[in-house]
Amino acid sequence: MRRAVAVVTALVLFGEAVGIVLVNAALATVAENQNMSLAGMDPGVMATGTWATGGVFGLLLVLCGLIALLAGARDRSPGRSGRIVLIGCAVAHGVLGAVAVGLVGWGAFAFLTLVPALLVLTLQAYGPRARAEGGPSERPAPAAV
Repeated sequence: MRRAVAVVTALVLFGEAVGIVLVNAALATVAENQNMSLAGMDPGVMATGTWATGGVFGLLLVLCGLIALLAGARDRSPGRSGRIVLIGCAVAHGVLGAVAVGLVGWGAFAFLTLVPALLVLTLQAYGPRARAEGGPSERPAPAAV
């Protein structure tokens, strides 16, 4: 079951990466076409910044998805840095979910709560207990004579 959870987590993160890039592309296009400035900022700079933000967030979500997908494909726990990245992704989604309730609504909150739940489930499935169950550390050490 833990392989399936990791693969579903990866697929959700890949889908979210595409969604984030598309939303930022739409925002960049609107900012460029409106030719409006925010506090005197050039509209071209705002559009470029929005494109860059969408690209960076999309790449980070793809990275998180790849870590989860590799964990599922190998049926092994991600390394220490992989676990840190997935934990950071879960925390970021939790904060975004809290903000999304007021700005977007409960539907966005539900999705942004589903993603950290999948990430935490993946991390728990490949946690230290799962690693210790199949390893040689279960056998007691030989007694000293």
